[in-house]
Amino acid sequence: MMSFQNVYRLGVKELWSLMRDPIMLMLIVFTFTVSVYSAATALSDTLHMAPIAVVDEDGSPLSARIISAFLSPQFGTPVLISDAQVDHGLDSGAYTFSLSIPPNFQRDVLAGRHAGIQLNVDATRMSQAFTGSGYVQQIASGEISDFVQRYGGSTPPAVDLETHMRFNPNLEQSWFGALMEIINNVTMLSIILTGAALIREREHGTIEHLLVMPVTPAEIMLAKVWAMGLVVLIAAAFSLTFVVRGALHVPIEGSVALFMAGAALHLFATTSMGIFLATIARSMPQFGMLMVLVLLPLQMLSGSLTPRESMPRIVQDIMLAAPTTHFVELGQAILYRGAGIDVVWKPFVALSAIGAVLFALSLRRFRNTISQMA
Repeated sequence: MMSFQNVYRLGVKELWSLMRDPIMLMLIVFTFTVSVYSAATALSDTLHMAPIAVVDEDGSPLSARIISAFLSPQFGTPVLISDAQVDHGLDSGAYTFSLSIPPNFQRDVLAGRHAGIQLNVDATRMSQAFTGSGYVQQIASGEISDFVQRYGGSTPPAVDLETHMRFNPNLEQSWFGALMEIINNVTMLSIILTGAALIREREHGTIEHLLVMPVTPAEIMLAKVWAMGLVVLIAAAFSLTFVVRGALHVPIEGSVALFMAGAALHLFATTSMGIFLATIARSMPQFGMLMVLVLLPLQMLSGSLTPRESMPRIVQDIMLAAPTTHFVELGQAILYRGAGIDVVWKPFVALSAIGAVLFALSLRRFRNTISQMA
């Protein structure tokens, strides 16, 4: 019979061991403070102060209006250059965009003749090139349309498309980056803490002391799971409250308590995974290499960095067996869209099933490891 008192006391022992490990404590603090803040602010993939140059061969009021429409924070101040300077500026990386306005451009536009302007883009800066070219086209088309309506008297189109951005009306990248960093760090830290706790005991010889005590492998494993899971859960709640809401002023639409319940189920799975990896590795360096092989696919293919719909179908199906896929799904639904349990019950059920399977596999592996040591 399992003794919950043993599980509790062994878990307290794990917490005291963690408190005496300054490197792990620094990792926890850094992961849920500096890492979250930098992911929201320093790693922005939106268009910000993109350098742009303009070749104005028309010199008309319309061309001047187009040039003056490129404003911060999306674009830097447009630099007027000659046509001979375009290639050198793009080759040297001085400009990401180069807009060429041909002679007689305004006259052709007002006369209803075909007129074109050329946009050269440095596509090696992929994120800026992808979003920025759309911005340039939208800005130029808007200024030309307004100019023609004012001076040419043409009628506006019969259909006007009105776009409404839900959940993130200003398209703030920090809203996405901060919350996704917390979700990814919950996975990473839970695997590291539980795996390191088991390897540390094996290296220090304290696992042999546990073998002569009246405790079962299930009690030892459950103690590590609840203790390390509790630490990560508290750190995540702290980060949501003081870093995301406090320092970054990111609104959280849904219930934090519901998200924490989902995080607890996810931690049950990932802490079990950490113990499983620790039983395979013989030392901390080996455990670190296994972490790279496991953690990168879990984070990159879970939907936290790119939409799962853009991945090959076979990858989508395989990743349904990963707890991170369902944790990202419920995290985005709750924190971004304010979803309730009636919406996210499927990820909750999936996490429960995956956690039970991973715990059973880890417990079997842990028992075999202990029997070999005995």
